[in-house]
Amino acid sequence: MEAIVQMEKVGLAFRKGTPVLSDLNLNIPQGSIYGFLGPNGAGKTTTLRILLGLLKQQEGTVRVFNEDIHVDRSNILRRVGSLIESPSIYGHLSAIENLQVWRVLYNVPQKRLNEVLALVGLENTGTKPARHFSLGMKQRLAIAVALLHQPALLVLDEPTNGLDPEGILEIRDLLKQLNREHGISIIVSSHLLSEIERVASHIGIIHHGSMKFEGSLEELKAISAASGRVHLKVNDMERAGLVLDEHRISFMFRDNGIQLPAMMPSEIARINRILVLADCEVHHLAIEKNDLESIFINLIQHEK
Repeated sequence: MEAIVQMEKVGLAFRKGTPVLSDLNLNIPQGSIYGFLGPNGAGKTTTLRILLGLLKQQEGTVRVFNEDIHVDRSNILRRVGSLIESPSIYGHLSAIENLQVWRVLYNVPQKRLNEVLALVGLENTGTKPARHFSLGMKQRLAIAVALLHQPALLVLDEPTNGLDPEGILEIRDLLKQLNREHGISIIVSSHLLSEIERVASHIGIIHHGSMKFEGSLEELKAISAASGRVHLKVNDMERAGLVLDEHRISFMFRDNGIQLPAMMPSEIARINRILVLADCEVHHLAIEKNDLESIFINLIQHEK
């Protein structure tokens, strides 16, 4: 799948000796919803600012639509919509009046205003000032602004931050609709894996300015499924340890039992058979499956 955004070996330090981003590689497939995950302070917003040309990296290259962002930024941004940090809306203006301000800047036809309001579910807000909107409505209005010029790429920084469950669901459904029905590639950052896994097709995990994982959601789930450790309990722990050592099988004693690393089911069956044939009665065998949250935590807790 062709990449719509490519970052290669990007580095940035605000102060000498304190890198914010280090050797960062990021590839966002065209047509994807890319969940950009990491704890607060991991470097997500800085990365997105570099992607939009708001900051200049000190090392590496950044290409959007296969063009260097710092060579052809104006043309690139004509095809990009963004919401970085807080929504840029005027509280004393209605939804359509807010869009009217941006319509002049983007030079789009008047009819586009009603189209995007309907798209984000704000077509019935009338003359109500935006300051009286809920936080979720304000976020949807800000997304409407970002969609006004029909971008091919939408960049959203923590769009569900501070929203109640209903607001989060509204934003989630909107992003899926934009991607599915309008073919918009979307980058959405968050510190919550539970939200990202419900909407994203691809995931990048960043911590302390370095990428810890990048790939499809299915690839991350495969890591989760394959990373479950095996727990055994037998009638004779000492003898079982000797048998496993004899067969050069890695293990450790833990929680009044034996812990084996993650392995294929056929290997688990083989080890069980070895122990039984050696007169070790296996009375407990369990596979500890790591959920995605555990994988995420493990990735950001282990530094390079």
